[in-house]
Amino acid sequence: MNNVDDAALVEAYLAHVRIDKRLAARTVDLYTGDLARLAQNAQTAGVGLRRVQSAHVRRWVAQMHSAGRSARGIALILSGWRGFYVWLGRQGLVTQNPVQDVRAPKAGKPLPKALGVDESVQLAAHVEEGDDPALETRDACITELLYGCGLRIGELVGLDVAASGTARGWIDLQAGEAHVLGKGSKRRSVPVGRAALEALQRWLAARPALAAEDPALFVGRHGTRLTPQHIRVRLKRRSLLAGLSTPVHPHMLRHSFASHVLQSSGDLRAVQELLGHASIGTTQVYTRLDFQHLARAYDAAHPRAKGRGPAKS
Repeated sequence: MNNVDDAALVEAYLAHVRIDKRLAARTVDLYTGDLARLAQNAQTAGVGLRRVQSAHVRRWVAQMHSAGRSARGIALILSGWRGFYVWLGRQGLVTQNPVQDVRAPKAGKPLPKALGVDESVQLAAHVEEGDDPALETRDACITELLYGCGLRIGELVGLDVAASGTARGWIDLQAGEAHVLGKGSKRRSVPVGRAALEALQRWLAARPALAAEDPALFVGRHGTRLTPQHIRVRLKRRSLLAGLSTPVHPHMLRHSFASHVLQSSGDLRAVQELLGHASIGTTQVYTRLDFQHLARAYDAAHPRAKGRGPAKS
């Protein structure tokens, strides 16, 4: 096998993964494309596949990255190349794996998913016809509190109807404040807006219909405290019935709350306090969401925004 050319090496390896390793046809197809890329790069560099060095691979990674290939996509390509050189080593055709110590660029931290203001209002204003009136009133209140206060799902389910020595959290209607137990068992108070307070009053009036003996603020059909999973299911269903294109989960409403307060106020420190973040660094991710909002507004409104992007030479 010492005298075979690069194309024959690739074909022999693909036969190995297809027959000996019994990889799926889709995986073999991906390997075929990745190895074709490797062979083309090697040919352009004027080296055979068996003469490729780590410096070559790093240069090709940099080229893929600058061309817009995602970090995950590059990592998958490198995985395929690495396996190829492992096999070559077992055949005695290479003495070292040039891909062994090469890593893909770090993936950027994804932005939290947040709804636009119009979508948030659309969800909050939705009325589900035909549902149990008490449950509809409860779900509307849950939606208003998640979006209006930025509560975590654990903080929401921990709310009781009234303050007590054992309550993890409660809402002071008169003061318009929610008192919650957040991460690290840290207590904080969050203002509750007018719409959420009105929704809460409607829910408190409807709650006796469920014959709840549990002190929990939010209870189900059998009068027991709702679980986080139950709320996730109900909120996802509600968002789809409200006509939103994206299924909504509770933390998305927390992200929406933070993003919209920051867009309106520009006060990052206040958003940190409202969310109960121990570090301002955790809150700073919302400045990226805020910039996206500004960029969209610019693209839509500025007469010179069309075709915005790098100048073409």
